[in-house]
Amino acid sequence: MVGSRALSRLVLAAVLLVACFAAASDGDDYNQFTRHRVRANNVEIVYHDNEIKPENQQAVAVIRMSRVFEQVADWMNKSVALPHALVVNVTDKLPPGVEDPVTQPDGRTIYVPASFLTEIERTSGDVVNTVTRPAVFPDEKYNAADLNALTNQFIFGHEMGHALQRQLQLANIGLEEDAADGFASFHTINELGPVPLLAAALLFDEIARREGVLTLEGLSSDHPVTQQRVFNFLCLLYGSDAKRFHGPLVDTGYLPKTRAPLCPQAWAMLNFGWWTQLQPHFRRAFKAEGTREQENAREKLIAETKALAECLDKIRTGQPCPESSP
Repeated sequence: MVGSRALSRLVLAAVLLVACFAAASDGDDYNQFTRHRVRANNVEIVYHDNEIKPENQQAVAVIRMSRVFEQVADWMNKSVALPHALVVNVTDKLPPGVEDPVTQPDGRTIYVPASFLTEIERTSGDVVNTVTRPAVFPDEKYNAADLNALTNQFIFGHEMGHALQRQLQLANIGLEEDAADGFASFHTINELGPVPLLAAALLFDEIARREGVLTLEGLSSDHPVTQQRVFNFLCLLYGSDAKRFHGPLVDTGYLPKTRAPLCPQAWAMLNFGWWTQLQPHFRRAFKAEGTREQENAREKLIAETKALAECLDKIRTGQPCPESSP
């Protein structure tokens, strides 16, 4: 848990870290940094300290010391051989018009605005102060600093999904934004556990409330409607382990009972899809493990598709179906 005292220690440690390593992480020429500092095929997180405004330094310090971005990057560097280095710039020096995290079209650069981290931290504080903690969310993590870090970890997974699609030129049979959300869910559920996804659902639910009535701009956006994304996140989490999450998500009403029966097969399809897309690009040391994961995901998809077919008539008439086996 990152409480107020812990947060103070965290920020102090980050300030000392900045003092020691600013020279290594600063620099106006990002391309030069890419050429001379980042190993080929690797993901590197770069905190451009001299470019971060004072009002955003605390939020950046929390993210930096939590290492939530580095956890995602470490999995990528262990598992997937990218054709090019990928530099993630945490900075307030941004391309024109950039206010949210963004992946450049070639998939080689991600910008994370420091101001965005501060905004998510503020929204996290509002959630903690006004929303009763769902029982499924750990009590020790229900504070602004942790909620900020965990939500941004999931959002960073979304940007990593964009980078993978663009660098690897993955075949896409749907919208890219949906696929990026899918990778964030795939990676989070398999590697990090449910908490970052739940944190993102809480934050996106708050954002949806603030958006109010949908506008033409919102409905026509390349991103799915915010509230729909919340239910998609919860559906995939529930589908990954229906027995575990039926009580915390369905019985409590967070995930509607009309959606829940479709979720195990939806998760199985997404999980198999991402393992299959990544399989040709596994690093040599990860190939055996990754191939086993892909084969297991295929068997699970076959089982869940069969179970859905057997229960489809009940679903269509509003009758309960047996819960999916783990």
